[in-house]
Amino acid sequence: MTATNLFSFLVILAMLAAAGALGLGIAGMFSQGPFYQNNKNRLMQLRVLFQGIALLLIALIFLLK
Repeated sequence: MTATNLFSFLVILAMLAAAGALGLGIAGMFSQGPFYQNNKNRLMQLRVLFQGIALLLIALIFLLK
């Protein structure tokens, strides 16, 4: 497995994690339950973190080529 393939795999994982955090946030927003009330800011922080990781990995892929 080359470094580019590894980074590509990690980008996909980071994107899926960001989509998962976004999906949980949207689902929680519609339900307005206690989970959403207690974790809404944390879900947004996780989404931004995962998006940042994905962008960093994409930049590394371009730098390695």
